[in-house]
Amino acid sequence: MRSPQLLMEALGHADYDVLLIDLNYTRDTTSGQEGLDLLARIQEYDSRLPVIVMTAWGNIGLAVESIKRGARDFIQKPWENERLVSLIRVHAELHQALRRARNLELENRLLRAEGMPEFVAGAPSMKPVLELIAQVGPSDANVLITGEHGTGKEIVAKLLHAASPRSRMPLVAVNAGGLPEGTFESEIFGHVKGAFTDARADRIGRFELANGGTLFLDEIANVPLRQQAKLLRVLETGELERVGSSQTRKVDVRILSATNAQLHEEAAAGNFREDLLFRLNTVEIHLPALRDRREDIPALAMHFLDRSKTRYRKQVNGFTPPAMQQLMQYPWPGNVRELEHTVERAVLLCRGDEIEPSNLAIASGRAATQSFENMSIDEVEALLIRKVMRRCDGNISQAAEALGLSRAALYRRIEKYGL
Repeated sequence: MRSPQLLMEALGHADYDVLLIDLNYTRDTTSGQEGLDLLARIQEYDSRLPVIVMTAWGNIGLAVESIKRGARDFIQKPWENERLVSLIRVHAELHQALRRARNLELENRLLRAEGMPEFVAGAPSMKPVLELIAQVGPSDANVLITGEHGTGKEIVAKLLHAASPRSRMPLVAVNAGGLPEGTFESEIFGHVKGAFTDARADRIGRFELANGGTLFLDEIANVPLRQQAKLLRVLETGELERVGSSQTRKVDVRILSATNAQLHEEAAAGNFREDLLFRLNTVEIHLPALRDRREDIPALAMHFLDRSKTRYRKQVNGFTPPAMQQLMQYPWPGNVRELEHTVERAVLLCRGDEIEPSNLAIASGRAATQSFENMSIDEVEALLIRKVMRRCDGNISQAAEALGLSRAALYRRIEKYGL
């Protein structure tokens, strides 16, 4: 379209999956204000319609402003054709998937379910994730969600549950790898009064609490082998007995599980039951690390900024270009969770209306990247644990929560790395 007015007229006569707009038309050639005004009109017309903006090379501030006002992504001029086509295809396919979800009355569950977090996923590397969520969400298939710590595995579990026919039933989450072996059966399967010394009343286990709904088993790789056999039996038969009871109970539960471990390697080494692995990963969804989806960093940063400024009642409206550049260049060993904590801290420290590099308190991009490129995954994880432990003044509970680990899992890593 040659002008914003022609574009708005076209929206009234046809359906579009994605819009690609410039930020400068006839009013002037540099400010981008005409494009931002057009973006506001598009948002008012249909806030769900994905918009990609074109901006001059190096004008990251204007790109961030467009994302703040509702754009899904941006591309710099001059662009690479392959990158542009990929960007359009990803956003168009996601919009089509959501449109199909609306036709099936699933959009309210997926996007407006109570407590449902926003899922920012516009990078090309997230395309397989979005496709799998759309395809397997409405099914009863067990799903294994893999990826490094902090990549958003629990959010994917919530989206899968919300998209399923079980969405009106409970989603019960449990850190399976963090349960002491002595209490594992009681927590998962329940117990009856008198089953052991402290069993003063009957207790319903997590499987029964999730009956008819979804059970999310986090840190599944850390479940002891003896308990894996008991999990397998329930998955195979749908039957369980509470500890101390001979009464067999039937449960109907969809299993979503998550791990940062290489379960196939663990199974080959004899540390994880292969038959249980087959039951858990009818479909596997792998979440890429944040360093492999850098295109999402501006949108994620603005999302966390908006949430934090509301929580702390701060008038912080964005990032200075040097601050955003630092966010884009940093390697993020702690992934999305680390970005969230970094932005939250920056909002608290910020004294102006924009976050400065000094508020972020992260290493310079190139130096940090080179540093981490020369380290193994274990070395990076050990470094991250040391950093978080210092920040939490050695408080294990706080550090475990910040890292997304159970206390038991954190203790195991502390022992492993000699910290």
